[in-house]
Amino acid sequence: MNFSVNKNEFFNNLQIADHAISSNSPQPILRGILISAKEGQLTLTGSDADISIQKIMKADEKNQLNISEEGSILIDAQYLMQIVKKLDSEIISIEIIDGSLTKFSGSSVVFKINGMNTDDYPTIDFSKPMNSIKMDAAVLSDIIDQTAFATSLKETRPVLTGVNFNLNNDQLNCTATDSYRLAKKTIEFKSDVSFNITIPSKSLNEVRGTILMNAKEIEIAQNDKKAQFWSEDMVLQTRLLDGGYPETERLIPSEFSYTMKISREDLIHAIDRTTFIKNDNMTINRLQCSSDEVILTNKSQEIGESHENLNAVFTGEPLDISFSGTYVMDAAKALRGSEIIVKFTGEMKPFILSCDEDTTILQLVLPVRTYN
Repeated sequence: MNFSVNKNEFFNNLQIADHAISSNSPQPILRGILISAKEGQLTLTGSDADISIQKIMKADEKNQLNISEEGSILIDAQYLMQIVKKLDSEIISIEIIDGSLTKFSGSSVVFKINGMNTDDYPTIDFSKPMNSIKMDAAVLSDIIDQTAFATSLKETRPVLTGVNFNLNNDQLNCTATDSYRLAKKTIEFKSDVSFNITIPSKSLNEVRGTILMNAKEIEIAQNDKKAQFWSEDMVLQTRLLDGGYPETERLIPSEFSYTMKISREDLIHAIDRTTFIKNDNMTINRLQCSSDEVILTNKSQEIGESHENLNAVFTGEPLDISFSGTYVMDAAKALRGSEIIVKFTGEMKPFILSCDEDTTILQLVLPVRTYN
């Protein structure tokens, strides 16, 4: 293998493939980026066995790719990124000179690095499943931003570490929950395809950090084992989470006894001011509501307490409810409107955060029992 390429363009493409690699992988082979030079293009592949990314660089005026000898090599991603970054010329040359020994050349700087045998790299099936849909990249970005944060961080129920995508009857429901909060995004989506899959939130965050950065439209292909996100020159492939996703619709109240309207920014800032006051490493806020005033407090015997009168409009009988400040603040940040509507059913029952400006998203939070 022997090729030359624009250093910055090559580095930018390597960064994308690097998103799929775990530097702590117990398998050294999975700490590498596979570089394949063939038929006038470079194919860069990275994988941690759960997420795999394949990025294509076709020769053009911008990347100035010139392949003089086809071939492939596997280089540890950490070394590869450092070498390319520190070479001292706009155009760099990469050549296999002996077995897997690879030479990287700039103007006056030369690195010789031991690569790994490409035959040892796992075979990754990037074949596209038959079922696929196309989606505006901005829509997918909103789905991820407004739901993925609510997934579970614990592996005790693996299916809860992902976002459930359920497309049926021209409606796409995207749901995330960790059993203490829930985020649900519902959009009208006309399609002959139907599916019910759960995608790890880690994979979705990588989609947001790579393929969604420049693409305008994304193709999502899936079967019962994997999901793929395609753009013109890249594919990100992820495994799916096994197990049935819990029925969450029954958790969402349909009738409410109390309503509070408040500026989204005011609520976020009010809770944020109290986040340093913690009980058992949690920020627990208490909300005392009446038609006359709405008071947000936080109290810790070890640290102290806070008290703030909120500029909010409350409707209903007096209400006293406590909740995780972090969860409510996350939910408020995920909403898009300037004003939030918080609907309550009782002091120890789930409550809903929504906004009239974006009716596609709903946030649910469970209260916390306290002994004030």
